[in-house]
Amino acid sequence: MEELKFELFKLAAEGYCCSQIMLKLALDMEEKNNPDLIRVMNGLCNGIGGNQKTCGVLTGGIGIIGLYAGKGNAEEWTKDNFGTMVRAYMDWFEERFESTECLDLIGVYQFLDDNNQPYPVKCGDTLSESFGKVVEILQENGYLFGDRE
Repeated sequence: MEELKFELFKLAAEGYCCSQIMLKLALDMEEKNNPDLIRVMNGLCNGIGGNQKTCGVLTGGIGIIGLYAGKGNAEEWTKDNFGTMVRAYMDWFEERFESTECLDLIGVYQFLDDNNQPYPVKCGDTLSESFGKVVEILQENGYLFGDRE
């Protein structure tokens, strides 16, 4: 757990936001690099586009579930348990943190700017607990976390 918290701090210090950190942690555990995916997640920073609405930890966790059970090409389909896992994570998140809104969770309104995206330190515990829950949900549904191939 301490190693995870150190990694979260390091990624935040490098300028990644919560949604990016969630996916980056998953990819790092697989020893994979996907800058395009991390860039895509940038649009979900600070509550989707910086509006402090849906939390990036929530959307990032759903993104990880999608890595394992989502549709990735024309020849495949979303796995049968994808929706069940997403709902389980969303329900747990809202019950655990009493909201899915970034503003409610951190209590500070921050706008995205063109130079830097502030990382709220308050998100550290939310990130570590949520990442653990996503791993748990995947494992409960028969996925070996860290090995998608």
